[in-house]
Amino acid sequence: MAMTKEEKQELVKKYGTSPKDSGRPEVQIAILTKRINELSANHFAAHKKDLHSRTGLLKMVGKRRKLLRYLEKKDINRYRQIVKELELRK
Repeated sequence: MAMTKEEKQELVKKYGTSPKDSGRPEVQIAILTKRINELSANHFAAHKKDLHSRTGLLKMVGKRRKLLRYLEKKDINRYRQIVKELELRK
């Protein structure tokens, strides 16, 4: 199931500086993480051979990786905080 408008606004409020601040890397990373987790957990359990969605998943993972790399270069403290909150690194 796709992310609802309310769920997205909740993530923007939590990780952004204002309720309409969706451009911050932390917000974008959080939204991508939620979409990746939903897609990998729910969709691929039922549709193992859906290669088109898998391609989209890999693109989202790559985009998140680029945003994380950017944030790491820009501000290491913000990077560490978002990784810890979203539990991205084990």
